[in-house]
Amino acid sequence: MENKLLAVFVFLCCGKFYSQSIDGRIINATTSEAIADARIENLASGVVVFSDENGNFQIQAEGFPVNLEVSYLGFQNKVITIASASGEIIIRLQPYRDDLSEVVIRSTIIPNELREIPASVGLISQNDLERTDAIALLDNFNYVPGLYVNQGALNTNKINIRGIGARSQYSTNRIQAYFDGIPLTTAEGELTLDDIDQESLERIEIIKGPTSSIYGAGLGGSINLYSANPDSEGTSGKVKYQLASFNTSKKLVSAAHNSENTSLFANYSHLKSDGFRENGSYDRKSALVNAKVFTSENNRLSFLANFTTLKAFIPSSLNEEDFRNNPETAAFTWAASQGYESYDRGLLGVAYKHQFSENFSNTTSIYMNFRNGYEPRPFDILKEERLSAGARTKFSLDTHMGDMASQLSFGAEYYNEWYEIGTFENLYEDFENIGSVRGSRLSNNEQERNYANFFGQINLEITEKWNAEAGFNVNTTSYSLTDLYAEDEVDQSGDYRFKTIVSPRIGTTYEIGRGKNIYASLSHGFSTPTVAETLTPEGQINTDLEPETGLNYEVGFKGNWFQNRLYTELALYSIQIENLLVAQRVGQDQYVGINAGKTDHNGIEFLAKYNFNIGSGLTGKPYVNAAFNFFNFDEFINEEEDFSGNELPGVPKSTVNVGFDLSTEFGLSFYSNFRAVGEMPLNDENSAYTNNYELFNIKAAYDFILAKNIEVSLNAGINNLLDENYAASIVTNSVGFGGAAPRYYYPGNPRNYFGGVGLRYNF
Repeated sequence: MENKLLAVFVFLCCGKFYSQSIDGRIINATTSEAIADARIENLASGVVVFSDENGNFQIQAEGFPVNLEVSYLGFQNKVITIASASGEIIIRLQPYRDDLSEVVIRSTIIPNELREIPASVGLISQNDLERTDAIALLDNFNYVPGLYVNQGALNTNKINIRGIGARSQYSTNRIQAYFDGIPLTTAEGELTLDDIDQESLERIEIIKGPTSSIYGAGLGGSINLYSANPDSEGTSGKVKYQLASFNTSKKLVSAAHNSENTSLFANYSHLKSDGFRENGSYDRKSALVNAKVFTSENNRLSFLANFTTLKAFIPSSLNEEDFRNNPETAAFTWAASQGYESYDRGLLGVAYKHQFSENFSNTTSIYMNFRNGYEPRPFDILKEERLSAGARTKFSLDTHMGDMASQLSFGAEYYNEWYEIGTFENLYEDFENIGSVRGSRLSNNEQERNYANFFGQINLEITEKWNAEAGFNVNTTSYSLTDLYAEDEVDQSGDYRFKTIVSPRIGTTYEIGRGKNIYASLSHGFSTPTVAETLTPEGQINTDLEPETGLNYEVGFKGNWFQNRLYTELALYSIQIENLLVAQRVGQDQYVGINAGKTDHNGIEFLAKYNFNIGSGLTGKPYVNAAFNFFNFDEFINEEEDFSGNELPGVPKSTVNVGFDLSTEFGLSFYSNFRAVGEMPLNDENSAYTNNYELFNIKAAYDFILAKNIEVSLNAGINNLLDENYAASIVTNSVGFGGAAPRYYYPGNPRNYFGGVGLRYNF
């Protein structure tokens, strides 16, 4: 008997000795947020455990090494090998790139699943970016319902979200944009995104409608770009070469490294094109470096650098006769002066996330960007230098209010910008066939612009199915102008400060069925006038000019069907804009701003995506989205003309996208898209409209393994397969000078082709 007891005792001791606990934590590799209810299986013993609400887990191992498989819906499965039970391990899961039902949106103050956010958020994933030719980034935005991009050329684009920004002449305004948290929009609201290489991006998130409760001066919405990360562990290098119509070529070199504690991605691209139109050549070089370092305490240090150098000639807009009959020509004066823009642009940013505890964290970033530009135009030559710097900090706390689980976030952002601008005579008419020649100085100004945002948001889990959120932003904006040009005897110097603006937001979601949510929200937005808009024709500052303000009322549905294979969204919204800023043209390059009335932006947006297996190893992904717009001037009197009730120019009445993606397990993919765009008013009078048009694009790609560690990718496609003649962009309210017809139109590219090859080596 004693021998038996001794044997049992030895067995238990040995079992205790050989069975050890592995402690770990599961987090989202992209956001560093904890993942609850993740499944962890010991592949040797078959033991399964699940992570708790903070992502923590404990599992037993009968000796080492041991393999653990970790899985969670919406994320890629991961198998890791544990050599010993020394300390807590951090396991980072990568989210699937195109699973809308589970994707976590990062651009809201408090990250949350797309389905549970009470707002309409457009997502452009890496899979979405792969549908296009990777030449014009902003073309991808036209696949998001509620967005429309006027694409005059590779360097002449303007974005409007739900009609806001549609009346801008040549650029994007009234929209905030960030690249990994670094502001891309200037301090006075101008935005350029077309010089960013889409192959440097992991995803794009677009919050539609006023977002001032989060980002300050963003009446139309916000666009958040996130840089690419390594898509697998280890080290790899990639080269790619692409050719396209109009003597277009693109070269790309990239490198990636990913390990347990570090992540590095670097990318260089060179894009050249002669363009479809005369005086339309384009040359852009860009480079990006994105690095992240994780510590054992789950702190994270991130670094981003992006540089671009560009020279792009400008064909400008055409009158209707040339648009119909000679769309490949440039505007006469722009061709004669060989007008172009060139600049060097860069941004740098460092961010640090510190986890004080499992429930409390802080993310702080500092950043700087610059732009030095030179732009010869028929009427003058513009020289400008811009330097800006700022910082943003955000605290996040998971807590309880009574019995309700809650998340609280608050912080501040400060941004300062120094801007020098000068114009010179363009003497191109005195030097035949030479192009632009710089003459005497016409102006010389210095500006200092700054703003500060203080923001906060709370999310409450009122019941298991009912969530609510409330947020606010307090903004102060000011600028100073110093006129250094005395020859014109007009002194524009002065200081200007806008009134402090408080922008609230409230929203709620309710789960009416498993994976199906309805939501409602109310949000406020504003946009301040540009410095140019505040100047009167006499060169003085108009201190009576007010910022545009707007309220967005929205209700909608987001939900999954058929075991998450079908995802749908429906949004109905109404935005009322007051103190409408109108740019009155008083010269070839001079606009004066006035507050001239109100606009109503009412619309319906719909989206559906479906994933299904056609057969063995064959997957189909059809999708459809649409926007129906009812945008009108509520009250609008400009220069004694009453346009009240007229349709808002520069935005189509409807857009519809229908597409089908086909993929195989052996690497062959096929993409097709049909886009229908409704007619657009050309001016406030609604006396002229564009024609509606349809575009059909196709692309095929094949990825395969050539040899050990070597992957090859091939692609080819056709844009505008039906060879549609259409206006890709318009200049609203264009005025003809000297009896000339107004130049409203930028013609779109005719049928064009592209193809490329890539080679990747995994070290």
